[in-house]
Amino acid sequence: MDTALALTTDMKIVLALVSLTMLLFVFQRVRADLVALVVLVLLGLSGQVASEDVFNGFSSNAVISVIATMILGMGLDRTGALNRLAGWLLRRAHGVEQRLFLLTSAVAGLNSSFMQNPSVMALYLPVASRLASRTGITLSRLLLPIGAAIVVGGTLTMVGSSPLILLNDLLVAANANLPSGVATLEPLNMFAPLPIGLALLAMVLAYFHFFGNRQLRDGDDDGGVTPARTQSYFARAYGIDGDVFELTVTADSPLVGMTFGEAETLHNAPVLLALKADSEAKLAPAADSRIWVGSVIGAMGTRQQVADFAQNQFLRLSTRLRTFGDLFNPARAGISEAVVPPTSQFIGKTANELQLRRQHGIRLLAINRGKDEEVIRDNVRDVALRAGDMLVLHSFWQALTGTARRDLVMVTDYPKGEQRPHKFKIAMAIFAVTILIALSSRIPTSIALMTGVVGMLVFGVLKMDEAYSAINWKTVFLMACLIPLGWAMDSSGAAAWVAGHTIEQLPAGLPIWAIEIAVAFLTTAFSLVISHVGATIVVVPLAINLALAAGGDPTAFALIVALAASNNFMTQSNPVLSMITGPAGYQPRDLWRVGLPLSLVYTLVVVAMVNLLF
Repeated sequence: MDTALALTTDMKIVLALVSLTMLLFVFQRVRADLVALVVLVLLGLSGQVASEDVFNGFSSNAVISVIATMILGMGLDRTGALNRLAGWLLRRAHGVEQRLFLLTSAVAGLNSSFMQNPSVMALYLPVASRLASRTGITLSRLLLPIGAAIVVGGTLTMVGSSPLILLNDLLVAANANLPSGVATLEPLNMFAPLPIGLALLAMVLAYFHFFGNRQLRDGDDDGGVTPARTQSYFARAYGIDGDVFELTVTADSPLVGMTFGEAETLHNAPVLLALKADSEAKLAPAADSRIWVGSVIGAMGTRQQVADFAQNQFLRLSTRLRTFGDLFNPARAGISEAVVPPTSQFIGKTANELQLRRQHGIRLLAINRGKDEEVIRDNVRDVALRAGDMLVLHSFWQALTGTARRDLVMVTDYPKGEQRPHKFKIAMAIFAVTILIALSSRIPTSIALMTGVVGMLVFGVLKMDEAYSAINWKTVFLMACLIPLGWAMDSSGAAAWVAGHTIEQLPAGLPIWAIEIAVAFLTTAFSLVISHVGATIVVVPLAINLALAAGGDPTAFALIVALAASNNFMTQSNPVLSMITGPAGYQPRDLWRVGLPLSLVYTLVVVAMVNLLF
């Protein structure tokens, strides 16, 4: 490569735009996506990118892949997959703290290999809250290990993080400007970075097991974090305890012909929540619903209490939810708390008068009347509500949306979107087929992922409007608008000029691995300033030209850049860390104390693994 390449006007314009982008990102006076849009327009006005190509970033495989992974992630979330996962993690951990750390972090990392990191973190925040409330482990000791595992989990596949999604497009674009005689750069297959990602994930787990967790223990407990409204919380606060059982009414049962409301008032009756009669299963059925032979009742209480009730009333007890499994799925229904505000129309009325069950599908379990320090559970449907009452409710989450907006203030965080646990198997099958298609080298990853999106929509896992809402348009615009900047860096010769002059300044005989480490650190520094997407787009063309000048492998250098762009465990410019800093109460010094050593080890592992593979 000619290291004495002359600096042209086009190069100066492109380097000026890169500098402007970095300055605007550093001072954060203008939104990042707006900065990217401004740079895109300037590239078109200055002629650095042909007018017919200026907006091609929006149709690039990278952008389509990012959109598809966002939609697929929402599809899996709407089926309650994460709620099932939380229960599985608790069962497998057997109450052992270190095992819970390792399992949760490892599974979160594996999940992020096919979903955008912020989306995975959004799914794991309630999971972590649930685990913390059930085990007594503070959120500050859970969230950073999980967040770090999610970040490195994105390096397991070429669709796990935005830098890796971008990489193949940048490699293909670089071919147009390679010197004669240089071999064409081939796109990497879906699982090309898998060995590197596994090594990084193992490193993160080991780091927090032997070092990081001790640093986190020195911090304060989580302050100001609202406890998750779990079963144990309601047991402590209201005495509402136990699991859900199914009771089948036999011909000899005295409940035959009785109304559901009458059954609730029987002596020592557990909490009755659901009824299946006339082939229709209902949560929070109306009090005048009749119970017949063969009817199935959903009851919550301790096993002994429910068993005694079943024996006394000649009911057949089943601990397995065959009839109500879908109704009681925690992704779809559960217990919540709500406050009656002074403006509510519920004030002065009873649950019976309001017809909470018939009109809203909500079962009132208890009332916490704070001023009198009184928890009312007996005949609660006949108690007139007051302003300030805390109500304990059981319902479908969807039933709370309209009621909460009008007459109640919800305290419990609950899934706002419609949950479809009955679509779980379909969603998992679609996802599996999507991955199998993506493994084929004949079909681009973007088409494979969009095949999964179409499957989710056609089979009703998601609705079209929900798919639109799943897309983070800020991320899409940031990526699509900055991609042409990378093209301009390459086509103008700016990347080659910077690479050539950099090589001239380096000591003679410097080993390739040392240059790779320097490139990795440079990318990490850029990612702290201009985001991981911006760092990838700017540095990949530079790294490819640097590799050619130094006699290295351009693909290896480019892969190091894409991996190093995610190497940010120290600041909130990483979207994952920005999501957990508030809930866990992390201070900047906490992130630097734990994240800086992790970033250094991350760089060494990446360079070592890339050199082993390439």
